[in-house]
Amino acid sequence: MGVRPPSSGDDDEPESIEFGIAAVDVRLKDADLAFPATKDDVAAELGHERIPYDVHGNDVPLGEMLAEVDVEEFRSRQELLNALHDPFEEYRRRHSGGVVQQVRSLLPF
Repeated sequence: MGVRPPSSGDDDEPESIEFGIAAVDVRLKDADLAFPATKDDVAAELGHERIPYDVHGNDVPLGEMLAEVDVEEFRSRQELLNALHDPFEEYRRRHSGGVVQQVRSLLPF
C-alpha cells in the first residue's frame, strides 16, 4: 500500500508514503534474505523492523505481523507479502482512529 502525500504547490512530484506490505517490500529488497525462507528466517532478519501500517506513520514491528501468519515457509518474496496482507489490513482496521480519521487521511489538507 502506498499513497501520495498532498502537493505543496511546487513542481516537484511528491514521493509516495509506503505503508503495510509496500513498506515490507522495500525492506525485503534491501535485506540479506533469500527465498525460500522460513518465518524464523524472516523474523531473524527483519522482525525488529517497525513497519508503518497507515498513512499517518503509525507503525508495528514486523515480528508482530509475522506471528499472525499461519504459513511457516515462503517460497518467494511475493508469497510472504501475500501472507502478510490480511494481518496488516486487520491491524490497520483495529487500530485506525475511526471514520473521522479515515476521511481526514483522504483529504489533501
